[in-house]
Amino acid sequence: MTTPGFRPTHVVPGQGMPAWEAPDPARPTVPLDPLLPVQLVERRGDWAYVLCANGWSAWVDGRHLVAVPQDPPAPESPLTPAADPRPLLARADETLARYRAAVEELVGGGLDGEAFRGRTRGLRIGVVVDGEHVWLYDAQHGRWVYADGTRLNTYATDDGPQAGGHAPTQVVTRDGT
Repeated sequence: MTTPGFRPTHVVPGQGMPAWEAPDPARPTVPLDPLLPVQLVERRGDWAYVLCANGWSAWVDGRHLVAVPQDPPAPESPLTPAADPRPLLARADETLARYRAAVEELVGGGLDGEAFRGRTRGLRIGVVVDGEHVWLYDAQHGRWVYADGTRLNTYATDDGPQAGGHAPTQVVTRDGT
């Protein structure tokens, strides 16, 4: 579930990242998942306080966050098959169904932990839905895309930011301004 008013400014790098309860290396907490959308709330040198898409917050090494555009991309051309969000939604649905089936088999005793890990290895999906807006992780192309219901636009990639590819990061306050 996405926190009301949540607007991602960054995503966690593809390998995930460590997190801390405070900007203090002696207070580690659960690491953040790969490609998790986050909102930068505060900076203190290299430390960054982020609000995660699920409402959780933590301090991270802000140098490793992958910046995303401040606004969803505007449609630039007519709808093409590559810009149609339905195939990516279908792949996300199929991947989730495969994971759900493996969980059912694990809980039912048909799989042990090792077999479950083998069955789910390589499965990756990411979906954030906020009204008519949706952000989907396209594992096949290593990117997050934004869709407004009719077309897809690349939002962020696993390749990380490109030099000169976006405006400088803006710090977002806790009230979203």
